[in-house]
Amino acid sequence: MVRKSYPTDLTDMEWEILSPLIPPAKEGGHPRTTDMREICNAIYYHLKTGCQWNMLPGDFPPSSTVYSYYRKWQRKGVWEKLNHTLRGQVRAKLGKSTQPSAIAADSQSVKTAEKRGMCTALMELKR
Repeated sequence: MVRKSYPTDLTDMEWEILSPLIPPAKEGGHPRTTDMREICNAIYYHLKTGCQWNMLPGDFPPSSTVYSYYRKWQRKGVWEKLNHTLRGQVRAKLGKSTQPSAIAADSQSVKTAEKRGMCTALMELKR
């Protein structure tokens, strides 16, 4: 059965950009059986809607699995690395240095940077 699509789902182009940045499965042990694109889709759904983890629609992977990946990636700095990498790609596409030379931030932009940074960067790369 094909899963219902949501407005927060990654497009094929977005997934092509993001997939190489997703940490690989640990070597040895049981091979990964979870679809990482679906994990990302569920995380983006959660971030956009603000729903509780256990209220994710049932056609996503189990909420405990999604939350586990989200927290693991948060602890390992994966989200920060994704943001830095995507920002660098956007800046390079615009003909700028991959590292910004200045930053301007107010309290509101600091509060929302983690939630919007990666999605915004992906949208910029699609242009």
